[in-house]
Amino acid sequence: MIHFAWPWALALLPLPWLVYRYAPPALAAEEAALWVPSLSLFGAVAQQGVRRPGRLQILLAVLCWLLLVLAATRPQWLGDPIELPVSGRDLMLAVDLSGSMQTRDFTLGGETVDRLTALKAVAGEFIRRRVGDRVGLILFGDQPYVQTPLTFDRQTVLTLLNEAALGLAGDRTSIGDAIGLAVKRLTDGGGENQVLILLTDGANTAGQLAPLKAAELAAREHLKIYTIGIGADRMEVRRFIFRQTVNPSADLDEKTLNAIAEKTGGRYFRARDTRQLQEIYAAIDELEPVVRDHDVFRPISELYVWPLGAAFLGGLLVLLLPLLPSLPGRRSP
Repeated sequence: MIHFAWPWALALLPLPWLVYRYAPPALAAEEAALWVPSLSLFGAVAQQGVRRPGRLQILLAVLCWLLLVLAATRPQWLGDPIELPVSGRDLMLAVDLSGSMQTRDFTLGGETVDRLTALKAVAGEFIRRRVGDRVGLILFGDQPYVQTPLTFDRQTVLTLLNEAALGLAGDRTSIGDAIGLAVKRLTDGGGENQVLILLTDGANTAGQLAPLKAAELAAREHLKIYTIGIGADRMEVRRFIFRQTVNPSADLDEKTLNAIAEKTGGRYFRARDTRQLQEIYAAIDELEPVVRDHDVFRPISELYVWPLGAAFLGGLLVLLLPLLPSLPGRRSP
């Protein structure tokens, strides 16, 4: 939309007419002072040398004045409002990519899928809702690594999460090292509200740092950890000529995950299916609400240069018109 920063400049529009209407003629005093009776015979000759402005010159002069007043109002183009990133939370997701995450005990869109696929779908919606938070992504297996550092660019985090592949970080699970890496990254980020969401389907089987020791380090740095244990409790497996019901989450160390959450002031959640996983992320949204206060920026483009430039060109044309051949609307001298 177009906005005028100085609309009061429109009051200058009638200024030329007021000068013409009420100001005394500039030559009246000179004629009274220099009048010589003996030179009256030359009046006709002098009158013939006066050039009156033509209609086209007058119209151009009026147009130039209108353009100058328009430029004086300082027209601006206001762009669409842009929400600036606010200083919300530093939120890191730590996702288990060990071999057990390929277990197909989740349902998504009526189809049976592996745990990682269900996680990507649900966590993706969670990331999209975290407007104003800096979000990062850690993937861990035998060792953890930072897939995405803390950033306001949630789309990049989503893209790299969707590109994560099973076994990319090894087949074992290093929960303690993943927490330790998150502590280091979040501490380096310097945020005040620091949250880690750790999702795994097993127990700590690799790494140098014990999970509970890592939790103590996190608590010391005021890092809150929400742990999520993923995996169904019951699953039917075909065995030659019969089906057997097994527990695909037998290796899940819920006791340790619960202790990690308690030490850091977070909570432990259990996701046995896609619906429960969605409810967990919705609960985290309530426990760690997005900061709603935000700054709005509207980009401004100055437009006054266009009418000012047009007025300049029009003024040049007014000056050049007397030098041009006779045109319609101009009076001959």
